[in-house]
Amino acid sequence: MAEILKIVEESDRPAEFVEALAKGLAILECFDAAHSEMTLSEVARRVGLSPAAARRSLITLQTLGYVGQTNKHFHLRPKVMTLSSAFYFSAHIDEVLQPNLRALVEQFGDASSVGTLDGDHVIYVAHVSVQRARRAAAVIGARYPAGATSLGRVLLAGQSDEALEHYLQTAKLEALTSKTVTDPEVLRQKIMAVRADGFATTVDQLDYGITALAVPIRNFEGRTIAALNTSGYTGMVTPESMIAERLPALREAASHIAHAMSRYPVLQSTMGT
Repeated sequence: MAEILKIVEESDRPAEFVEALAKGLAILECFDAAHSEMTLSEVARRVGLSPAAARRSLITLQTLGYVGQTNKHFHLRPKVMTLSSAFYFSAHIDEVLQPNLRALVEQFGDASSVGTLDGDHVIYVAHVSVQRARRAAAVIGARYPAGATSLGRVLLAGQSDEALEHYLQTAKLEALTSKTVTDPEVLRQKIMAVRADGFATTVDQLDYGITALAVPIRNFEGRTIAALNTSGYTGMVTPESMIAERLPALREAASHIAHAMSRYPVLQSTMGT
């Protein structure tokens, strides 16, 4: 069952909750690189709906132009991108975040991203890269397990003790590589170190070949609402070299972003929720 439906089933639904809308969004979210096209039964199974309910949602989405169909297989259509572009422009991502990421990439090469928490995952809201390697893509809108990324560990470190404990007890810590931390206690120790140091480093946690360094972006109250990272190829950079060469610039960029975000209430209010 799609995560969006799990969330609404486990929480108290307000009187105005529209279940049909939730099902439609869950169907849009169930498509990914491994499931780019699916039959009706495959969609229903992935979302946890009856075939009849899945069919009604698919027909509605198809009529609106968000879903297409080839023979018996459904697929997303480009119109889906208008949903993310609406956030991108209304939140002024290009004005507030992208310039700082471009400056970091111009200075160090490689890649730089901004992310925020989305449940047990980190979602990338801005990204700039000069990399061409075939590995986990940090494109805007990508979602990855928080514990396996430098961004996610910084964001988890900024959570309350209660929220962090809930994450460690309930999150599925899957082995994405042979080096991915899957022991909750080991991950707890690493997150505690992030709290003490004010930054996080990861090596080959999300995918082989990714070494990253991340720092928090805090609002005027001092609460971590997003995270900023820089990443490079494992073997060409090390955590130690990144800390020595990039940490000051990364912290300065995070400060600039935090200051700029204070002028855009919509962007600030969407982060850290």
